[in-house]
Amino acid sequence: TRALEAVDAGVPQAGDQLMPLVYGELRALAAAKLRSQPPGMTLQATALVHEAWLKLARSPGPGWRGRQHFFRAAADG
Repeated sequence: TRALEAVDAGVPQAGDQLMPLVYGELRALAAAKLRSQPPGMTLQATALVHEAWLKLARSPGPGWRGRQHFFRAAADG
């Protein structure tokens, strides 16, 4: 939560510190989402995580209300 708050506050390099903390959980979310897709999808969980991360990193800080809010936004992305 502190790392999310630092990103939201615009602390330099906060995103670099956040990514290793959330990567595993983001990848698990991506893999679960891909399992629900029709067979033949070529997108991999790692690529989906990177796309979601880029989208979240480019958007202005929405004022994350904790980890749960962040992961919900990532899963919806």
